[in-house]
Amino acid sequence: MDRIAQLTARPTARDIAYDPPSVADSLHVRAARVLEANWTGASTVPSRSLYPHQWSWDSAFIAIGLRHVSPLRAQTELETLLAAQWGDGRVPHIVFNPSVPLDAYFPSPDFWRSSTAGRAAGAPRTVQTSGIVQPPVHALAAWLVHLADPVLSRARGFLPRMYPRLAAWHRYLLHRRDLGGGGLASVVHPWEQGMDNSPCWDAPLARVTPAPARSFRRADLDHGAPEDRPTDLDYGRYVRLATDYRDGGYTDGGNSGIKGAPRRASASAEGGGGTRAGEGDFAVEDPAFNALLIASEHALARIADELGATGTARRARAERLTAALVERLWDPAEGMFFCRDVRGAGLVPERSVSGLLPLLLPGLPRDIATDLVRTTTSEHFGLGTSTRLVPSYDLLGEAFDPHRYWRGPAWFNTNWLLERGLRTQGEHRRADALREAVLDIAQSSDFAEYVDPYTGEACGATGFSWTAALTLDLLHSPPLSPLHSPTETTAVNELKGGIRG
Repeated sequence: MDRIAQLTARPTARDIAYDPPSVADSLHVRAARVLEANWTGASTVPSRSLYPHQWSWDSAFIAIGLRHVSPLRAQTELETLLAAQWGDGRVPHIVFNPSVPLDAYFPSPDFWRSSTAGRAAGAPRTVQTSGIVQPPVHALAAWLVHLADPVLSRARGFLPRMYPRLAAWHRYLLHRRDLGGGGLASVVHPWEQGMDNSPCWDAPLARVTPAPARSFRRADLDHGAPEDRPTDLDYGRYVRLATDYRDGGYTDGGNSGIKGAPRRASASAEGGGGTRAGEGDFAVEDPAFNALLIASEHALARIADELGATGTARRARAERLTAALVERLWDPAEGMFFCRDVRGAGLVPERSVSGLLPLLLPGLPRDIATDLVRTTTSEHFGLGTSTRLVPSYDLLGEAFDPHRYWRGPAWFNTNWLLERGLRTQGEHRRADALREAVLDIAQSSDFAEYVDPYTGEACGATGFSWTAALTLDLLHSPPLSPLHSPTETTAVNELKGGIRG
């Protein structure tokens, strides 16, 4: 029985996993029980009902929380995900559990056909995955997991095994996905950015002819109210984009001259007629996706230092990417970052929480950081005034809906990132208030997937893994008191050093 199983089985014991609280129904124990219930033996599902497989950025956030109760399980979480990495370096956004029925989730493995359609891109033969990606928060997660128990990490060779895979992942994004030519990574599907049906995608998606409704069945509507989920029209466009990418062999339109890049599949492969990502109708540079890539470059620099190499080149790359982010996505008149439609007319003038997440970056110019904090607390997002958690979309936007997925509700992972971002920029009072709000609302909502930004009402699934995991992380990182162990104190200090380069 590992530490997390011991904790949930005997919650009053105080000698387990970094001094857990003695109260049986404490928030700490309740969060650990969620992760235990969603554990499959090798990874953690986001939700037993709605998301029964392993998701990429979910697992990164889950590992960040798991490290506080079972560093071994946190390492295993990331190892399982990266074992499904493709030969071209991409980390797929879903790793499918073969024991789950095909009709439990759509798109299922028989839609993606990764081992055949993705053969030229190096898709694994022994596990089925999707062919698209999600935000690259994994190197940051790996570094934090290492810091939770460096002795265990070194004994298992965790970082030496993770580093080459993480470096290949970043290489794929920086070379194959620089579709705009300005140095930033592009997403080729709304699902890649993680904020699936954000209004930021409406204009780029309008160019996409939706797949016929009869050609697919939405399993998500079996578990969620239709008024809270993406519309059928949007879903048809998602399916069309994914189908075209698959039928083009999952090849990209970035720098094809990099060493070790896979041979592009012909348009006739696997059904023919598809287009490569770089040639399709949807290609968007997103501020959150690139901010997380930059933060993870800083983390890779720290990992390199730990392994006896030098992180100098990675720190320099993080600085160049930060400059590119500002040059391409910052709008000084609006005081925030916007998505850039690579195939369209430039910046997409929709205010999303994605445009606030570059607060994470220590290299952000001071005036830009100040403007971003002002926007976060403005009437558009209401932090500290009309809302306790930052909504996913502009409160005053025409598309705002407090319950419809990423078109208004508040999400715990983005607010966890913003809490860290506010601290990075020296906004400790606001960060403290946001931390308390995340903990309070996670508890009152039963660890909901997302919540109404005004009322905190639970939406989507409850018992959601990243909500529980990030609750644990905030509980173990109190802002004004010592952490529960010297290892954890070191972890926070090292993280600050790593992010600041």
